[in-house]
Amino acid sequence: MTRAHPPGSAGASPSAGPEPPADPTELVRRVGYLRTLALAGLVGVPVSLAAFGFLALLHAMEDRIWHDLPQALTGSDTPPWWWPLPLLALAGLGVGAVVRWAPGHGGHMPIDGLGGPPPSAAELPWVLVAALVSLPLGAVLGPEAPLIAGGSGLALLIAQLLGIEHGSRKSMIVAGSGAAAAVAAIFGSPVVAAVLLIEMIQLSGAALAIVVVPCLLAAGIGAIVFTGLGAWSGLPIGSLRLPIPPTDFRPDVADLLWAVPLAVLTAAGIRVVRLVARRVAPWVTARPLAGTFAAALGVGACAAAYALLTGRSPAEAALSGQQTLAALAADPAAWPELPLLALLLFKSAGYALSLAALRGGPIFPAVSLGGVFGVLAGPLPGLGPVPAMAAGMAAASVAIMSLPVSAVVLVVLLMGPLGFRTTPIILIAVVVAFVTEQILEHGLSRRRDLRP
Repeated sequence: MTRAHPPGSAGASPSAGPEPPADPTELVRRVGYLRTLALAGLVGVPVSLAAFGFLALLHAMEDRIWHDLPQALTGSDTPPWWWPLPLLALAGLGVGAVVRWAPGHGGHMPIDGLGGPPPSAAELPWVLVAALVSLPLGAVLGPEAPLIAGGSGLALLIAQLLGIEHGSRKSMIVAGSGAAAAVAAIFGSPVVAAVLLIEMIQLSGAALAIVVVPCLLAAGIGAIVFTGLGAWSGLPIGSLRLPIPPTDFRPDVADLLWAVPLAVLTAAGIRVVRLVARRVAPWVTARPLAGTFAAALGVGACAAAYALLTGRSPAEAALSGQQTLAALAADPAAWPELPLLALLLFKSAGYALSLAALRGGPIFPAVSLGGVFGVLAGPLPGLGPVPAMAAGMAAASVAIMSLPVSAVVLVVLLMGPLGFRTTPIILIAVVVAFVTEQILEHGLSRRRDLRP
């Protein structure tokens, strides 16, 4: 923030130069900062507990709705083709009611990304309610955005209960620490949380050190608590490693060359999804109840059409896509081309409608669609499913997040033991897709100099 005079300049002679900026290491050594750091670490514990409970509840609801109930009603583990229609209609009514009447409208639309201010104490419950109505009933979204909002909102509430002034730097550091703990829980790794937050904060110098260090501590503590709860309870927790069969894959020149057009096409596809969502979102906002219901019913129709056309489970075209991506990675050859093409088209359409109307996060479905496109492209001469999936997931991740370093780290961890082997492919795909997305979004600049 620009000041009229440098700090401490009152009474200085006109010839005196501006006071040098504060030393970041000196700020970190202050007693007040150390207290804030300790509080940020403590905040990671309740946030990770809440995140674990939320994700465990979400998993249990999804399993009951998409597996147990169809088996009880039809005698089959696979839901009938029409199953998503009543579920998404119910989701549309529930989310529409929250958006229309609840404080905070259930959080921001997923098309707006992961950002937004921390929800207040009155808004926080409705963010979680809207997510629990959207996600297990079939919204093509992930849990990351509501959990980040929930983590920051819970941390802010704790800060206010401890007497920390709302809106102060200290309260915002604590809120950021809560978001960091939630990110570590969602992605199963504090490394992803660290990189994601550094890119999202986009600060420099002293501010970066002041804000990020408490977030790193909260992310580490949150990840330990979250993992320990999973081992103690036996409940399923998220994992960043896809079940890719062991292979002696080594990238070659053909893989690197194919990564370029794959990244361009993937970025263009995600761009189309975002454009559709941006066209639908104002229409939904103008009529929150009817618009949300109609869009959600459209999501259900996409999943039902996929199941009717392919004879496969409609759950593959609904939901976040995490389980479908794992099945693809485990045995890409088991998926014929027609179901893959249908999945890519119908899930993309449901994703666009979900981004515009329901509540959840945008990352996981994009990664899933990138993986589907990669498996479709795998049979190309000189390619293969492993490098094609790596390129597709990397390009889709950066296209939806616009955070290139975070996309690289996320996909490297997703690839598990093959992550470091596929790193050259991932790097090329991320760079090409990021540049493609920026050109498609803002146009090609004719400036030749490198000044900002």
